[in-house]
Amino acid sequence: MFRHYGYTKTTVADIARELGMSPANVYRFFPSKAAIHQALAERMVAAKEVATLKIARLPISAADRLRAYVVEINKATVATMLDEKKVHEMVTVALEEQWDVVERHLDRMNGILAIIIRDGMASGEFVTRDVDTAARCFAQAVVSACHPQVVAQCMGKPNRATPEQVAEFAIRALKA
Repeated sequence: MFRHYGYTKTTVADIARELGMSPANVYRFFPSKAAIHQALAERMVAAKEVATLKIARLPISAADRLRAYVVEINKATVATMLDEKKVHEMVTVALEEQWDVVERHLDRMNGILAIIIRDGMASGEFVTRDVDTAARCFAQAVVSACHPQVVAQCMGKPNRATPEQVAEFAIRALKA
């Protein structure tokens, strides 16, 4: 229902009606509409994490995995923004309200980046010494290609770097 009508227009009563139960019964499982939204957001970010973990495990260089990471997250973000406008609205609410699900997701994504960067250090591709800091810095460096709100603001503007350019810039920093 959130996907069809949007987060702000969907009520717990609407959800209960769709499920063929009373709102009180929905509240037995979720204390609020926000709790339902957070549970859905958790499922959405879990899918993104599975996809990026697959990239982290590809049998290619660490630099190529980082490029793929940035490009694929950007593609998924743009697709959601264009094809699933109501889902993008949900993501925006979660980001603006700073839900814990977002912070946990960012921590897990930094962990995935750390796996790739650690592999790059082991193979001699990257010279960084502090994997966790490097992962956080890489994530910050590519935020314009990955963060839903920033991607929305930058999309289609000719004076912005492409996701590939952003990834390449950040990768060069790991090699320096």
